[in-house]
Amino acid sequence: MTEYDGSTGTVAARYRPEASRTDLPDVPPTGTPRPVVPTLPGSDPTTGAGGDGRPARSTGPATGPAPANGSALTRCVAVEPAKFAAAYWGRAALLSRAAELGNPDGFRDLLSPDDADELLSRRGLRTPFLRVARNGQVLPTGQYTGGGGAGAEITDQVLDERVLALYADGATLVLQGLHRTWPPLIDFTRELSRQLGQPLQVNAYLTPPGNQGFATHYDTHDVFVLQVDGHKHWQIHEPVLPDPLERQPWGGRADEVAAVADGPPALDVVLGPGDALYLPRGWLHSARAQDESSLHLTVGVRALTRYAMVEALLELAAEDPRLRATLPFGMDVAEVDQVEPELTETVEALRDWLLRADPGEVAARLRARAWPAARPAPIRPLAQAAAISAVHADTRLLPRDGLRWRLTSQPAGGDGSPGRIVLSLFDRTVTFPAQCGPALRAFLSGGVERVGDLPGLDDDADRIVLARRLLREAVAVPA
Repeated sequence: MTEYDGSTGTVAARYRPEASRTDLPDVPPTGTPRPVVPTLPGSDPTTGAGGDGRPARSTGPATGPAPANGSALTRCVAVEPAKFAAAYWGRAALLSRAAELGNPDGFRDLLSPDDADELLSRRGLRTPFLRVARNGQVLPTGQYTGGGGAGAEITDQVLDERVLALYADGATLVLQGLHRTWPPLIDFTRELSRQLGQPLQVNAYLTPPGNQGFATHYDTHDVFVLQVDGHKHWQIHEPVLPDPLERQPWGGRADEVAAVADGPPALDVVLGPGDALYLPRGWLHSARAQDESSLHLTVGVRALTRYAMVEALLELAAEDPRLRATLPFGMDVAEVDQVEPELTETVEALRDWLLRADPGEVAARLRARAWPAARPAPIRPLAQAAAISAVHADTRLLPRDGLRWRLTSQPAGGDGSPGRIVLSLFDRTVTFPAQCGPALRAFLSGGVERVGDLPGLDDDADRIVLARRLLREAVAVPA
């Protein structure tokens, strides 16, 4: 069996500097506290390459418009991508002022207050795409949702009158999942996800003047804070638990968080329009709107961790019969002297198994977990369906932007069954005759656009059949 993987590297891999980590003056040695480091004056942001599960597209138009003033990443951080990857990513908070970022219009092109009003009033928004918080508490959805009116058999549609009343009374509105619902953020998030090599989510926070929606807390994922409108006072404290997992939310350490929040902050700053702040997971933060209302975006980075590899290993360890063995008859698991010998034998068995662990099997588990979290670019179902029937040899197609894929060749069986090639996607697998392999590899790698140029097939009729199948499976889109 042979394999061909369409994965590409992340920002850290593509921008890895020649110097080692110890050559960077602001990278702390292992085991020391991670400082808050301000942006470097006079930094020169650069544009990063893409990487969306296949080689970056070198020909054909992009699915969405390119972000203004550079790449998505350089709109968020005022240091070069290599510097960000080596010195800040997962390590330290990074404040980037609008003047350093070179964003003359800030982030209003991504979501403006008028856009937020549009979502709240005319788009039929439903939960959970809106949360409302006041004085650190998330309000029950029944306080701002109800029936959708005539012909709408739903009970959780956002009611703009109730939203107005709550907002006027000091509540913070949280628009959730904007990476799936608002076109400018769909495009922006897809490019940033490509550069970081991680799945992302985007929320917007609308806070009335002088109010604070949430108490000091930490997130279990990294965030980029993008201030769109108004000013917000942020207080940042170092972690009480570095690199917390999703199963380790701040509520389980509320007393520690409160105690640290009472002390001096590591960073005390007011963000204005166009400013950006990067916070690694675990860093404590609170934010209060100033004399006017505030709108900011948070881009959450849902990165996998080493613990995800541990979980994958433990799932695979169930294949070892020694680790599936029943504990001894009559054993009292509350007695340490009875647990100890069994624990020793279990640890030995686990160690033996770990030394034989197959990286390919671990990668398959991680792939099944990571790929569904980062959806490819949206497609237009009606236009796509029309394109299927219109394919001819001169039709030009492109791989769907952001699509993660993997090809596996299966040889012919001993029973005379023909060989096959399997295309693994984020949500399913698609099987093709083996002779389609060269054409699939050439197309998915970005080397061929014209249907009549697909290699390895006998004639244009076969190429058109394959092209139609790729369109129907939402693997290809019209160029």
